[in-house]
Amino acid sequence: MEKYPIYWPQFFTATILEWKPLLSQNKYKIVIIDSLRYLTVNKKITLYAFVIMSNHLHLIWQALPGSNPESVQAGFLKFTARQMRLDLITHHPLVLEKFKVDTKDRECQFWERNSLGIDLYSNDVFMQKLEYVHWNSVKAGLCNFPEEYYYSSAKFYHTGTDHFGILTHC
Repeated sequence: MEKYPIYWPQFFTATILEWKPLLSQNKYKIVIIDSLRYLTVNKKITLYAFVIMSNHLHLIWQALPGSNPESVQAGFLKFTARQMRLDLITHHPLVLEKFKVDTKDRECQFWERNSLGIDLYSNDVFMQKLEYVHWNSVKAGLCNFPEEYYYSSAKFYHTGTDHFGILTHC
């Protein structure tokens, strides 16, 4: 009898509020990487692929037993928003003003609500999303080949080198 995973791998996309280019600063990309590292080291997720663009990110990840996709996503977005907010308060208060919102539950908002998470039930769809993630930086004109873009898992799949120590090969 074939054993199925508790949760399927998932293609996940999160976008910065109003597509503002907050992630164009590498220090905020590092916030994302550090959060993904925490999730992988603490066995909350398996991370198969990622790309961090200036205003959004794409991931292929899988919640591990003891975690569920919804809580992993919510925790990831909340933690990264908190870290970016703390840095902006100290170093870029004028930029922080661009993320002020008039809502009951928060003063600032960094991520658009309703991030996209799609379960990947088949190998064909998984591979299609993997290619999409890796070619995102090329389509944006940031590099000529996916493996040239540093904040992506493409180099890992091309050369086996994982600069961040967070990836698992599909």
